[in-house]
Amino acid sequence: MSIDLVLAGARGHGRWHLDNILRLQDKGIVRLAGICELTPLTPDEIPAGLGTPEQSPDLGALLDATGARIAVICTPIPTHTDLALTAASRGVHLLLEKPPAPSYPEFRRMADGVAAAGVACQIGFQSLGSHAVPAIRDLIADGTIGEVTGVGGAGAWARAESYYRRAPWAGKRRLNGVDVIDGALTNPLAHAVATALALDGAVRAEDVTRVETELFHANTIESDDTSCVRVTTSHGRPVTIAATLCAERPGEPYVLVHGSRGRITYWYKQDRVLLQRAGHGPEEYEYGRTDLLENLVDHLTDHTSLLVPPDSTGAFMKVVEAIRTAPDPAPLPENAWYLLNDEERRVVPGIDDLVEKVADSLALYSELDAPWALPKEVSTR
Repeated sequence: MSIDLVLAGARGHGRWHLDNILRLQDKGIVRLAGICELTPLTPDEIPAGLGTPEQSPDLGALLDATGARIAVICTPIPTHTDLALTAASRGVHLLLEKPPAPSYPEFRRMADGVAAAGVACQIGFQSLGSHAVPAIRDLIADGTIGEVTGVGGAGAWARAESYYRRAPWAGKRRLNGVDVIDGALTNPLAHAVATALALDGAVRAEDVTRVETELFHANTIESDDTSCVRVTTSHGRPVTIAATLCAERPGEPYVLVHGSRGRITYWYKQDRVLLQRAGHGPEEYEYGRTDLLENLVDHLTDHTSLLVPPDSTGAFMKVVEAIRTAPDPAPLPENAWYLLNDEERRVVPGIDDLVEKVADSLALYSELDAPWALPKEVSTR
């Protein structure tokens, strides 16, 4: 029998969830029983085939009325914890979009509350559902690239200035005194951080021993749109990730595992892996992935292990906390960016190459002599 669910947050990225729910509903796995939005969706906004789910701006009331067993939460970041606990208090299981919370204390409040309620919770890092992740871990464990010396990550994306006007919280660090932390590494390119940490084997909060941050913005926002972090893990290895939303030539983000005898590149949105090692030609592989909502349903029906339970994102949340408590991102000087008029977006010249160099060298912007990056300005333990 299919499992009834409610979707909280059905616009924006929530539209992807509507389409995915329709796919699973067609397979007979789930049924969309309700939609929680402040303004109800019009019939045209609901994909054909999903019927006429009940709608309400009150998640608790909607869960009570529908009897749904799963809540998919895709709402603004500051609302995640309270909505997750609203569902958990009713015994409702969760798929909670990333980032799970805007701060580590809020994350702990959510994770501890969910655990106490005894409900299942999956965090929406879709890249961690890729079959490439265990395959890369097997390559590392087999010594295919020798001893791992570090993990890099690179994401060079582009966002128009309108991106930061899409919602009151967009590009904010705080809104009305509440943490948001909507930065490049904590939201749009959060998968690069979480995936790099996962491939290092550092997923729990206690696996992070130090975080160094360098945060900047070219756009007129509070948060960062061009940033890098270096995480020292309990394994003693650096995990260094660079991101920008001001790319010259936007490309596919990737994670790079460095070894003493080779390297593994993982383009996580494409589930594509490139293995390069001494004495061998390059080998490229493509993998499938398990949908995280489908995995949650399998967990409830067949006791399949959850792919991304909250504690497996603790290390990521330690990075979010370091970014949250760091000094506010520094504005880039006007001569460090230009406006691409036809796309209405800001571009930082040379940033694409610089982001790649961070992943390749495991060095920070300042250590690569970026003219606008002050040396080791921010360091958080």
